[in-house]
Amino acid sequence: MLAVERVTKRFVEPLDVAARAANLLGAGMRERVVTALDDVSLAIGEREVVGLVGESGCGKSTLGRIIAGIASPSAGTVRFRGRALEELGQSSGRHALLKIQMIFQDPMASLNPRMRVKDIIGEAPVVHGLLAKANIDDYVDTLLMRVGLDPRYKSRYPHQFSGGQRARIGIARALAVKPDFLVCDEAVASLDVSIKAQVLNLFVQLRADLGLTYLFISHDLGVVEHITQRTVIMYLGRVVEVAPTTELFRQPNHPYTQALLANVPRLEAKKRRFKPVAGEIPSPLDPPSGCHFHPRCPFAMPRCRAERPALKQIAPSRWSACHLNDAPVIPVPERSEGNRNP
Repeated sequence: MLAVERVTKRFVEPLDVAARAANLLGAGMRERVVTALDDVSLAIGEREVVGLVGESGCGKSTLGRIIAGIASPSAGTVRFRGRALEELGQSSGRHALLKIQMIFQDPMASLNPRMRVKDIIGEAPVVHGLLAKANIDDYVDTLLMRVGLDPRYKSRYPHQFSGGQRARIGIARALAVKPDFLVCDEAVASLDVSIKAQVLNLFVQLRADLGLTYLFISHDLGVVEHITQRTVIMYLGRVVEVAPTTELFRQPNHPYTQALLANVPRLEAKKRRFKPVAGEIPSPLDPPSGCHFHPRCPFAMPRCRAERPALKQIAPSRWSACHLNDAPVIPVPERSEGNRNP
């Protein structure tokens, strides 16, 4: 359904006037370049739920925005049902591009505080010619009931709702143009546990009712384990592991994935010492050479510092980017007390 083909995204901060003047005197100052995505590829099938996981700053949201057509890649292509998003962005493919929608992390920041809920939800289908303005009330009522909200509140403003209700409004707005693919960017991260469970169940029900496909971006591994079928692990702009969610949680391959899963809270774990991933995530302004994870990896070897590992298939439906997969014997990490992960 959707294919991301070798997508790279760079953000460039140009030199200001003072820096350009200093360069005239031989200062040698250069533009600052952040590589948010570095040659990322992945594919998502029809009605599949894929989780995208990684630390803050790894490029998850940037990839989500590129897939949704909000941002453009510096290199590479995103294809939706075989057509590049650049083609869909033209007038002939405008309605096809509407089939991909995004749900943002902070509903209060993404909902216009000066618009009533009726207009927030109903504006896009009217503008794009999917709905006559005379029918907006009935249409909005139907969408609000679908996401579990009382239609009588459609004349209220976003600040008059709770966080969970605003999250549902954001979902209703995305559904208003009848999408097939939803990019959910930390869609439940700001919610309380009980409300989070309700919204996750809503996502499951909507998928069953409407045949939706999800890219579920999250740093919450518990949420990913609950709702996704396949998981993509990212580190500093690169995909390091892809696997069916059940298999990945049972037996992670990449050392970064192992470190993440080793610290997932479990009810059955007793007298367990949680050990965070060693070190700090490097700056994307100056990423490490070779494997980006090697400064924090307990198995780093000279090859890791010099050569970037390719994302290779290691088993059916499983890919990993680690030089250890090429070694005749893969070392086992030291286990802290109670750590059951390999």
